[in-house]
Amino acid sequence: MASSLSHFPILLLFLSFTAFLSADSQSFIGVNYGQVADNLPPPSETAKLLQSTAIKRVRLYGADPAIIKALAGSGIAIAIGASNGDIPALASDPNAAAQWVNSNVLPFYPASKIDLINVGNEVLLSNDQGLISQLLPAMRNVLSALSAASLGGKVRVSTVHSMAVLAQSDPPSSGQFNPGFQDVLKGLLAFQRDNGSPFAVNPYPFFAYQSDPRPETLAFCLFQPNAGRVDSGSGIKYMNMFDAQVDAVRSALNAVGFKDIDILITETGWPYHGDSNEVGTSVENARAYNGNLIAHLRSMVGTPLMPGKSVETYIFALYDEDLKPGPASERSFGLFKPDLTATYEVGLTKSSQTPSTPTVSPSPKPTSAQWCVPKSGVSDAQLQANLDYACGHGIDCSAIQPGGACFDPNTVASHAAYAMNLYYHTVGTVPLNCDFSQTAMLTSSNPSYNACSYTGGST
Repeated sequence: MASSLSHFPILLLFLSFTAFLSADSQSFIGVNYGQVADNLPPPSETAKLLQSTAIKRVRLYGADPAIIKALAGSGIAIAIGASNGDIPALASDPNAAAQWVNSNVLPFYPASKIDLINVGNEVLLSNDQGLISQLLPAMRNVLSALSAASLGGKVRVSTVHSMAVLAQSDPPSSGQFNPGFQDVLKGLLAFQRDNGSPFAVNPYPFFAYQSDPRPETLAFCLFQPNAGRVDSGSGIKYMNMFDAQVDAVRSALNAVGFKDIDILITETGWPYHGDSNEVGTSVENARAYNGNLIAHLRSMVGTPLMPGKSVETYIFALYDEDLKPGPASERSFGLFKPDLTATYEVGLTKSSQTPSTPTVSPSPKPTSAQWCVPKSGVSDAQLQANLDYACGHGIDCSAIQPGGACFDPNTVASHAAYAMNLYYHTVGTVPLNCDFSQTAMLTSSNPSYNACSYTGGST
């Protein structure tokens, strides 16, 4: 896991949300499957767990054959890794690269949907100039081995970077790579552009909050209602740290002439537990970050600099890794426990993904419709933040614009109520999406009035 970061500003983007994607089409949501643990369930059980969720991608740090084999026929895309220690041999000997591909890809493909090989992890920060110089030759040899096996263009080849490869990231428009890495990166990026592979990076808003533990920063990092941060260079108003960090990478890539390379988020997450000196580590914050991240990706709003699409994103992590060294947070990122139960609910079950599709529930569903409305006593300032947040995350707020059916009464409270409810029903009707920093609640009383109709199902 990479610790990085800073705090940057972000844009309020009004895009009309067209349609909820089906679970099968949401191929941009992945999870990291680390194995530095002595209590993990068998790969076969993990494969069943993953198939019960909306997770469509899994990233391995190595190429464990038992896991790869267990995922055969699941349709789940698999990213595998060649370790930093593999790089010298892969770089110096094309036969070693061919043997690596023959051992770790060919026995399993295509039944196991391997579609990405990450050669090395955060190599540029290793301060090992020999290793750094060998990274590109290793990637070339791996790609050549794939091409020789008729897998060129089917299995991508990349390498993973920490956000620390950026010398500047605040504001996002000023994003630029560390000058010491420029020459190496240009070679890597030219290779990746020629072969259609993405720039893989590990943004962690959690670390940004660690370096600036103010309440407004926490809300900005957790995708919660906040005043936003204006990028002084572009004038764009950012509403969450994730978009700001991703756009800083976009700006850095653009600045060195690689506007056409996609970005892949190989790691991002939030720990649910930490040491006493680690601020912000809690189940509530982890649920908020990961749940809101998933909702943000599903909305297809994208980032201000990359609107209308969601970047391929791997959440850290599937399970806790109890043998990892370092602070307690390093061992507390797991979405699921070893007994396969969820550590906390973030809407990853398939039924939570497509609320318009009837599902069988183990408990009786309420017969009355539910609407998301503000709690009483919430200040206009907070309601305005809620309004800006909801309308900035892919919902159609035209009804509360002048001339719209819900414009009158022209008050912050009325407009916020409409937007918050529409956000809840658009992004997904799970309680997390009607939280708004604990300023909202669900009600069975239909708030519709006159010609203003609130989304809410059967009445």
